[in-house]
Amino acid sequence: MRNILIVGAGFAGATYARLAAEDGLNVTVIDRRNHLAGNAHDHIDANGVRVHTYGPHLFHTSNSKVFEWLTGFEEFVPYEHRVRARLPDERLAPLPINLDTLELVFDKTFATSSEAEMFLKDISLEIETPRNAEEYLFSRIGVELTNLFFRPYTAKMWEMDLSEVAPSVVARIPLRFDRQNLYFPNDKYQGLPRNGYTKLFEGMLQHDNINVQLSRAFDKAMEAEFDFCFLSNAIDEYFDEAFGPLPYRSIKFRHEDRMREPSVDAATINYTDHSPYTRETHWWLLPNQQERPRETTTVTVEQPCSYVDNAFERYYPVKTQDGRFDAVYEKYRTEAEKNPKVSFIGRCGTYQYLNMDQVINQSFQGYEHWKRRALA
Repeated sequence: MRNILIVGAGFAGATYARLAAEDGLNVTVIDRRNHLAGNAHDHIDANGVRVHTYGPHLFHTSNSKVFEWLTGFEEFVPYEHRVRARLPDERLAPLPINLDTLELVFDKTFATSSEAEMFLKDISLEIETPRNAEEYLFSRIGVELTNLFFRPYTAKMWEMDLSEVAPSVVARIPLRFDRQNLYFPNDKYQGLPRNGYTKLFEGMLQHDNINVQLSRAFDKAMEAEFDFCFLSNAIDEYFDEAFGPLPYRSIKFRHEDRMREPSVDAATINYTDHSPYTRETHWWLLPNQQERPRETTTVTVEQPCSYVDNAFERYYPVKTQDGRFDAVYEKYRTEAEKNPKVSFIGRCGTYQYLNMDQVINQSFQGYEHWKRRALA
């Protein structure tokens, strides 16, 4: 039986582990953290609230294969996510921008969606080929909305101006001309695991062929002990930053005890101000909480920072308009291909910003590609 090492017990590692175990391979999963589920880890805190340790993870996908596979390990309950942005006058506006947002910001009433669309077209700039996030947003929603909803947030989140950020970073944000206020309106499946993500991962990794070792860091010497290694750790760190570091943005989480606010109707509220903080999450509005929520609840406020300032916790790869860090990653990827016993997986291994369903689907494809080559 072949022995496989998988570094990381998040979505990428757990998916590879389960697929390999079901193919009869002997799998060892290690993680430097003391818990399963990677950045999706959750727990019940002192207020009796289920908190996502590393910020809100809202599962959404239109990929039936991914959703059906996940729900084989844990039941999901429906949940449709909503986000509000707190305006300078304290009013809460729907995000992504929709008809209600436009009426609130511009103090106008639009009789039809077409009327709102024409208004937005009038205030937008004609930029045929946007070179960066600023130009992309100017061409879609104009200067005022860009500066209100995206410029301060981007400066905090990425420590860059919109003009320095790749268009792809903001192109994934939808724009609506109706009153639809869901954050992921086009995804067929939206929900959260009934007993939390940690329980979901326990199910994924519960297999006779899987041995999980937490609080264990990876060392290159381990490669000699296994037939093959799937690594979700940072690819630049693996190569001792030989071609330079691949930067990430990280988040510091401040958990606050607050009284429940009945007026708050969205779990996530984005900040449009120039404070260091980007958003807050009201966990009691997510499903799978205790049956009778207490009056005192937990609200988590997020402050972006460099991963260097947060114990090298890597969350979001930095994507610039000139693609300079992607070019550095390509050097690492080319170098990694020279090692026949190693494959890099997941966000940090591939230096991509991926949603949870995308990580799983990428893992399906990556494992099948490896299986055809290695197990033929």
